[in-house]
Amino acid sequence: MAAQAQIGIIGGSGLYQMEALTDIEEVRVDTPFGSPSDAIILGTLDGIRVAFLARHGRGHTLMPTELPFRANIYAMKSLGVEYLISASAVGSLKEAAKPLDMVVPDQFIDRTRNRVNTFFGEGLVGHITFGDPVCNALAGVLADAVESLELPDVDLHRGGTYVCMEGPAFSTKAESELYRSWGATIIGMTNLPEAKLAREAEIAYATLALVTDYDCWHPDHDSVTVEMVIGNLQKNAVNAQRVIREVVNRIAANPPESEAHSALKYAIITPWDKAPKATLEKLNLLIKKYLP
Repeated sequence: MAAQAQIGIIGGSGLYQMEALTDIEEVRVDTPFGSPSDAIILGTLDGIRVAFLARHGRGHTLMPTELPFRANIYAMKSLGVEYLISASAVGSLKEAAKPLDMVVPDQFIDRTRNRVNTFFGEGLVGHITFGDPVCNALAGVLADAVESLELPDVDLHRGGTYVCMEGPAFSTKAESELYRSWGATIIGMTNLPEAKLAREAEIAYATLALVTDYDCWHPDHDSVTVEMVIGNLQKNAVNAQRVIREVVNRIAANPPESEAHSALKYAIITPWDKAPKATLEKLNLLIKKYLP
């Protein structure tokens, strides 16, 4: 498939569409890993072509464990995406990160159990470096964009650790206190598999984490109602669209250099002549520039 968008957006809970998009085209992408969560929406944002995907489907029909992470990232790669912005609802593990705040995390802790988070296997072994799990250059653009907008009732937190849990149930209080003791900032259920797969696909990836409420550790947590959380989701979605629009314009004007764009250069261990032909064909989109 010909390249159609340099910038991709994955919208999480509450962000199922980008209202400012024009010249919209829905694209159903078939991948070796099945179908993505939904059709990818190709559209124009201030004259810039972007690809948008509702992570859980536009009707929010997919649980975190059910998400076709590999298909989602592969589909973005097939459309030419080089920069991927992930907007995600999260709970806060720190008093300072209050509801409606935005966090641009720079670290992850993996607490998932039932996720496939690599494209490799079936006779081809690859080990990406992942000490810095998000693209620092893209994260910087994202954080600068948030600051420039001076959103009301929103404080920006640059950096922080995102705990990625399995779900769908939220944490117990003991788990929440454990994550706080680790110094983690926020908790969610989706972004770590995306970050790993995006790195394997040589796509620069960064998270815009949108705080909806405090996790269950907070002494006033019982006063937070479902209605309040939904209300915060809706406010976050409006704010997120403003931020994403600003980020898209900044990337288009000055695409940041990213180490992610050459992540596989030294990652693949298996000699090419030892890898099964079927696997090489399956992953051709990701590895073709390194094939002899």
